[in-house]
Amino acid sequence: MAIKEVLVPDIGNFDSVDVIDILVKAGDTVAKDDSLITLESDKASMDIPAPFAGTVKEVKIKVGDKAAQGGLILLLDAEEGGSTAQPATEEKPAPAPVAQAAPAAAVPEPTRPAPEPPPTIQPQATPNPIAAHVETAPGKQAHASPSVRKFARELGVNLSLVSASGPKNRIVQSDVQAFVKGELNKQRGGGIASAGGIAVIPAPVIDFSQFGGTEIKALSRIKKLSGANLHRNWVTAPHVTQFDEADITDLEDFRKSMQADAEKRGVKLTMLAFLIKASVNALRTYPNFNASLSPDGEGLILKQYYNVGFACDTPDGLVVPVIRDVNRKDVLEIAAELGELSAKARERKLKVEEMQGGCFTISSLGGIGGTAFTPIINCPEVAILGVSRSSIQPVFNSKTKAFEPRLILPLSLSYDHRVIDGADGARFTSHLRMMLSDVRRLLL
Repeated sequence: MAIKEVLVPDIGNFDSVDVIDILVKAGDTVAKDDSLITLESDKASMDIPAPFAGTVKEVKIKVGDKAAQGGLILLLDAEEGGSTAQPATEEKPAPAPVAQAAPAAAVPEPTRPAPEPPPTIQPQATPNPIAAHVETAPGKQAHASPSVRKFARELGVNLSLVSASGPKNRIVQSDVQAFVKGELNKQRGGGIASAGGIAVIPAPVIDFSQFGGTEIKALSRIKKLSGANLHRNWVTAPHVTQFDEADITDLEDFRKSMQADAEKRGVKLTMLAFLIKASVNALRTYPNFNASLSPDGEGLILKQYYNVGFACDTPDGLVVPVIRDVNRKDVLEIAAELGELSAKARERKLKVEEMQGGCFTISSLGGIGGTAFTPIINCPEVAILGVSRSSIQPVFNSKTKAFEPRLILPLSLSYDHRVIDGADGARFTSHLRMMLSDVRRLLL
C-alpha cells in the first residue's frame, strides 16, 4: 500500500463551497466510490466519493471549512492498483499512410439491402417508490445531504421529524441515529399515546335512512364508558385466548347437594361461586396471572391479594363488581357476596369502590348459551376467564372401556401475551380443569 492524497474534484463554477459533513474518520476502511465528505453550494449539495479503496490515515478538512477544487481532503493508504490520477483521454493513433493500391476488380452489387440501424432508446423517468411516500411536516423542509437522506430511507425515518444539529440547520447522520434511539426508548406501557399513538381510519359516514326506516337510540352512560375502555384494552393488550373443557359432573352433584343448606342461609349457590374459588387457587399457583404490567412496561407488579371481579349484565350495560379477599372466604360466603353485588348492580346502587381493585375477572355466559367466546381483558389485569353453557357429552372411560355421559363446561381464557406465554396459558386452564373436576381439591 501507499499513502496517497485525495483532492477535491471539479466543483463547477464555484471558487469554494462549504463542507457540511465528514463521513469518515482516521482508521476507517473505504471502498472505491464510498462517500467521504458532503459539500454544499448555494444551489445543491453533493457527496465526494473515494477515487480508490484503502484505509483513511488522516482527515485534512473539517465541517465548516471552505473547499476549493484541488484542495486536500484526506490521506488514504491505498490498496494496490489504486491511483488518484484521473483516467487520461484515450488518444487515437494517427492513421497510417495509405499506400496507392492497384485498381481492384469491380465489386458486385449486394444481393440484399443493408439492415436499418436500431432505433435510439430514449431514457425514461423511473418513479421512486420511497420518495413518493415520504411525509413532510406542514411548513417544514428537511435539509440533509444525499448520503444522510439515503441513510434515513434505509431506516425508514421521516426527516421532517428529525431535529437538526449541523451547520445551517442541516440534519447530519448523528441526528438520524439520535432520533431512532429516542423512538426505541419511548415508553412502552399500555397507553394509547405510547409509540406515537394508534392511527385508526375514520368509519364511513352513511345515511342509512336512504335504505329504509331508522331510529336513533342513545347509548347509556355505562355503554359509552365501557365501550371506550374495551376498545383501549383490545388495541393495547395483545390478546391470546386458550380454550379448554372441564368435567364438572361431580361438582354439579355436590352443588345440588348443598342447595338446601345454602337456602337456609338465604344464599343462592351457583356454579360461579365454585369457579371463583377455583380461579383463586390457580392464581396462587401461577402468580403471573395475579399481576399487572408496570406503567413503563419494564416490570411486572405481583399482587399479594386476591380480588376477583365478575361481569354482571344490567339493563344499562355491563359492569364488573369485585369480591375482595376471596382466598379468605368459603364458597357460601362467596355466593352470598355474588348475590348482594349482583342485586346492587341491577338496581344501579353499586359504589365506585365496589368495582375497583380487581386482580382477575370471570365473564359467565352459561345462563344464556354459547360454546366458546373471546373475552376482552379488563386492563390493567392481565387475564380474564370466559365460561359458556355446560352440556352433557359422551366421554370415554378407559377403565370400563365404554362411553359415559358427563357434564362438560367450556372455558375460554384470554391473556395478555406481553406478560403470559402460551405454555402458561395452557397450564392455567389445565389447573382449573383439574380443580373443577375434583371437588376434594377445590375444597382444600
